[in-house]
Amino acid sequence: MALTAAASFHLAAQNLTIDLADALARAEKYGAQIQTADIAASLAHEDRKQAKAATLPSVNGFNQFIYTQGNGTSSGVFVSNDGVHVYNEQLQAHEELLAFARRGEVRLAAAAEAVARARVDVAARGLKLTVVQDYYAIAAAQRRVANAQRSLGEARQFLDITSKQEQGGEAAHADVIKAQLQVRQRERDVQDGQLAVQKAKIALAVLMFPALRADYDIVDDLGQLKLLPPLPETAAQARIYSPELRTAQASVTQARLGVSVARYGYLPSLGLDVFYGINANQFAAQTNYPTPESGRGTQPDFLVPFRQNLGYSAQATLNIPLWNWGATHSKVKQASYRRRQAELDLSVAQRQLEADISSSYQEAQAAFAQVESLRSSSDLSAESLRLTLLRYQAGEATALEVVDAQSTANLSRTAYDEGLLRYRVARAAVESLMGVF
Repeated sequence: MALTAAASFHLAAQNLTIDLADALARAEKYGAQIQTADIAASLAHEDRKQAKAATLPSVNGFNQFIYTQGNGTSSGVFVSNDGVHVYNEQLQAHEELLAFARRGEVRLAAAAEAVARARVDVAARGLKLTVVQDYYAIAAAQRRVANAQRSLGEARQFLDITSKQEQGGEAAHADVIKAQLQVRQRERDVQDGQLAVQKAKIALAVLMFPALRADYDIVDDLGQLKLLPPLPETAAQARIYSPELRTAQASVTQARLGVSVARYGYLPSLGLDVFYGINANQFAAQTNYPTPESGRGTQPDFLVPFRQNLGYSAQATLNIPLWNWGATHSKVKQASYRRRQAELDLSVAQRQLEADISSSYQEAQAAFAQVESLRSSSDLSAESLRLTLLRYQAGEATALEVVDAQSTANLSRTAYDEGLLRYRVARAAVESLMGVF
C-alpha cells in the first residue's frame, strides 16, 4: 500500500496545469500542420534563392583527358582531334546577359514564397482554432462529470429517503426501485463522462505534446464571457488579417508573373562564355621544345621554339526561337488560365470570408444571448427539485415527480454548460477570422 500511495503521489506530481495560452503555444511548436507548411515555405525560399542565383554569372571547372589511337600522324586516328593526347583543364564563366533585364523568374519565385508563407498562417490559424475547440471540449466534459456526480448525489439522497420511508411504511417498494434505477443511471453517466474527459484530453494532447500523454489538467475559464466588438469592426479586422485572403492575393500575383515568364519563350537568349586554362597535347603551361608538324599553321610547328598552352577564349551565343510547333503559345495560354483561376479563387475567398464572419458572429451573438436564460433555467430546475423533494417527504408528491425533477435539473445544468461551450467555440471562430490568435 505504501508503494501504491507513493506511485500515486509521483504521478500526481507530474501532472501539468495548462491554460489556453500555453496550449496554443505548445500546439504551435509541435503541431504537424504548421511544421509541414513551414517546410513548404522554406522550400519556396530556397527556390527563390536559386532563381536569383540563376541570373548571376556561374563558374565551372572543366577537366578532361582525351586519348586517341596513334597512326603515325600528329592527330592520330581521329582527325577531329589535334593530337594523340589532349588535355583540357579550364575554368568556364557563363552568364545569360538578358537575365539582367528579365527578372520575371526571380519575382515569380518570390511570389511563390509569399503564397507558401501565407499558407503557414492558414495552417496555424486552423490548428489554433482546433486547439481552442479541443481545450473547451475538455472543460465541458469535466463539467459534465461534475454535473453527473451531483446528479448521482441527488439520486442517492432520494434512494436514502425512499428506503427510510419504506421501512416506516410511508412509501411503496416501487418508489425504492425507481430510486435505485435512477442511481444506476447516474453512475453510468459518471463513467461515460470520465471516459469523455480522457478522450478529449488525448485529442488535445496529440496537438500539444511531442509524445502522447494525458496526465495534465486545464484551467476552466469556460464561464468567463466577453462581448465581441461590433460586426463592422470585426469584419474590417478580418479582411486585414485573413491569411486566406493573403494566400489568394499572393496566388494572383504569382499567376500574373507566370504569364510574363511564359512569354519569355518568344524572346531570344544571349549567352556569354569565357574559358581560361589549357587545351593542349601536353599538360603544361607552355611547351619549350619543338613539336611535330600539325599542318595547320602557317609554318611547321618544329620551327616554333616553344608554344603557349595556357590562355583564354570567349564565345557569345545568340539563340533566336523560330518554330517549336506552338509549344510557347500553349504555355502562355496555360499561364493565362492559371491567372484566371487565381482571380476567381480570390473572388470566392473574399465572398467566403464575408459569409464566415457574418455566420460566426451571429452564432456567437445568439449563444451569448441564451447563456443567461440557460443559467436561469438551471437555477430554477435546482429549486424545483428541492421543492419537489420536500413535497415528497411531506407525502404531497410522487416518486415519479421527484425522478422527473431530477432529470430536468440534470438536463438544465448540462444545457447551461453546453451553452457556454457553444459561445466559446463560436467566439473562437470569430476571433480566428479576426487574427486574434
